[in-house]
Amino acid sequence: MRFSTDGLIIKEQNIGEKDRLVTALTKSHGVITAFVRGAKSIKNSKCASTSLLCYSRLDIYEGRDSYIIDDAKSTEMFVRLRKSVENMSLAQYFCEIALHLFPREQDSSEFLRLILNSLYLLSNEKKEPLLIKACFEMRVMCMCGYMPDLVMCSSCGEYEQEQMGFLPKQGKLICGSCLAKNPNHDAIIMSRGVTTALRHTIFAEFEKLFSFTMSKQGLILLNQITESYIANHTEKDFPTLAFYKAISRE
Repeated sequence: MRFSTDGLIIKEQNIGEKDRLVTALTKSHGVITAFVRGAKSIKNSKCASTSLLCYSRLDIYEGRDSYIIDDAKSTEMFVRLRKSVENMSLAQYFCEIALHLFPREQDSSEFLRLILNSLYLLSNEKKEPLLIKACFEMRVMCMCGYMPDLVMCSSCGEYEQEQMGFLPKQGKLICGSCLAKNPNHDAIIMSRGVTTALRHTIFAEFEKLFSFTMSKQGLILLNQITESYIANHTEKDFPTLAFYKAISRE
């Protein structure tokens, strides 16, 4: 069977002297792994269009045991990402999350939309990288069925106080008053602004997801929260995240 779909290359691996094995996040089939014959030759039109972080229109043959990309025409290559080692490493972290958490063999248009918008903002430096990262992380977790309960304090029902605590293991909020009565060492203490931003990452309409600003200190704390939440609920270490943090100036 043959089909055409849009897809973002999230992983590539050279096979032999001429061929390439890629993993693509496709609009119609989710995450798939496919062979690209002759893709290592610079004379082959598929060389650039099936390289890492290239968004292309893919013509795919589905065999009994594997997918083969017959043709690929690039739509966006995110060239500007390659001008910054930090932005490139963050983009690869997004790809690693997609590789392990995004669905397979099913429509993934919303997942593709999220990562493409994140890469666009990162590539064109439209928003702070830490803001893009926090929004991407929390929205991904929600889309994958790990939506935290951020409506109110899990103990007393209070909606908001000057200080709220986030419990990354439980994915719940606890207000400052309840924390004062019963201290919880797992709670990450947030100001009102950080609480509002965290809620925004999961409740905002997609078109407004990245539409807020924060201080650098607030963004650092927000990212501490989102990283802790992902770590607790995926139980996975992401090497690309460790590399990004090692080289980042944030």
